[in-house]
Amino acid sequence: MTRILQFGTSRFLQAHACLFAHEANVAGDGPVAVTVVKGTPDAGRAGRVAALADPDGYPVRLRGLQAGKAVDGQVTVRAVKAALALPQDWAALGDVFVTGTDAVISNTGDTGYAEMPGDLAAIADPRQCPAGFPARLTALLLRRWQAGGSGLPIYPCELISGNGDVLRGVIDAMALRAGLPPAFRDWLGREVHFANSLVDRIVSEPIEPAGAVAEPYALWAIGAPGLAPFAHPSIVVVPDLEPLERLKLHLLNLSHTVLAERWLQGASADLTVQAALALPLWREMLLEVVHGEVLPGFAWRGMAGPARDYLATTMERFDNPFLDHRLSDIAQNHPAKVQRRIGGFLDWVAGGGLSMPLLRDIHDRRRAHDC
Repeated sequence: MTRILQFGTSRFLQAHACLFAHEANVAGDGPVAVTVVKGTPDAGRAGRVAALADPDGYPVRLRGLQAGKAVDGQVTVRAVKAALALPQDWAALGDVFVTGTDAVISNTGDTGYAEMPGDLAAIADPRQCPAGFPARLTALLLRRWQAGGSGLPIYPCELISGNGDVLRGVIDAMALRAGLPPAFRDWLGREVHFANSLVDRIVSEPIEPAGAVAEPYALWAIGAPGLAPFAHPSIVVVPDLEPLERLKLHLLNLSHTVLAERWLQGASADLTVQAALALPLWREMLLEVVHGEVLPGFAWRGMAGPARDYLATTMERFDNPFLDHRLSDIAQNHPAKVQRRIGGFLDWVAGGGLSMPLLRDIHDRRRAHDC
């Protein structure tokens, strides 16, 4: 049995890693058992912990388009075998980590790698539950090492480029600053594998108390060297994550930002991606940007074929009639997204001598607006 410890109970993880584990079990590629950990003392989500570990499972509804056909079905996920909540279950979590865990998954949000006040002092004290995720993981790894345990793979799923390398660096620096033994840090470097990964699935809404509505498309790409936590059609090990990261950032995310730029000029407050692209002028505008400027950039980078294939999948995802993906939500933090998604693309293809007036106009307009 593969015993997964998962930090995070978000609806994304419910419809991604936990669902994958259930599907692996159904396909005979398990058994995989997941223990989930809720890391924040949120009373409003207290019922989620019990519901996730219910032996009867929780529902995930998959709705959208796949290979041109409508999909609308429901899966009952039964891979979660236990659920813990911090800080009250800290002692139990330590026991699970030392003797009942084969791999770790995390998805702790945009600020998940932050250090919290008091974290360094709490790491070496088994009675204290550190406040921040990296300190908690460091403390648990220390306890496993002290018990003579083996190393294990850790699969961060936070949307951070090189997330495994980043998390490893944070934990190694924290161990050094906390004055932990050099032998522990040597063990971390030799036996604990932090895998870089990229995850993708649009999970549009929760089902209470546990469950989610998601699109059919899903991806969990893991950068080599490394092994997948278990076998699943949507889990792939690739030699280099950067091409997939570029496709997602500069086709799917960039297209969202182009649509958000248009929405900010005065469109309906409730307009969704699917509704916008049902309007001929909006669709023509986006396709002009993508076909006239984005695809030539990928072609110059030697990625013409993968970009065309990814665009076809992306447009099918955008046309999902069941997905309420509002442009008002996408437009949050718009200037930063323009810089990363559009500005980053312009920088990436700067040596190609390509004319990109539409993308440059959005980029320059937002930069001038911010100034």
